[in-house]
Amino acid sequence: MIMNKLIAISLFCLTAIGMKAQSNNEPFHAYLFNNEFDVFLRINLYEQDVNVPGQDLFGQVPGYLGKKNNSFVWLITSAKINGNKAQLQLINDYGSEDLTASLTLKNDSIYILKQESGSTLKVPNKGKWLKLPKTMEFKRK
Repeated sequence: MIMNKLIAISLFCLTAIGMKAQSNNEPFHAYLFNNEFDVFLRINLYEQDVNVPGQDLFGQVPGYLGKKNNSFVWLITSAKINGNKAQLQLINDYGSEDLTASLTLKNDSIYILKQESGSTLKVPNKGKWLKLPKTMEFKRK
């Protein structure tokens, strides 16, 4: 019985180590957040298989930028990875605004999102639109 528990614990630890190694090999498959503006990025730029909760109409996308406690999103419609940087095309969920941005991996847990051209990223905030800075830091969760 003790041996079975040790085997189970060992398998669990190996699985956890394997999952951690996989996430390090795929830095653009992550949940990233910015506490200052209560926004997050849910991305899988490799498989491009992210579903936006409550918005199945869009199908699977490379990812999206969302705001905590709000259903409004900016969809990532295309993504190209080149080393530690990804070029992104985003569109708001109304389809009325779009932009180009880059997402750069700074280190293991810090990413920089930089708006390059097009519309300005805006998110709802207390009944008004909040313009996000052109450059924002996100942390990996």
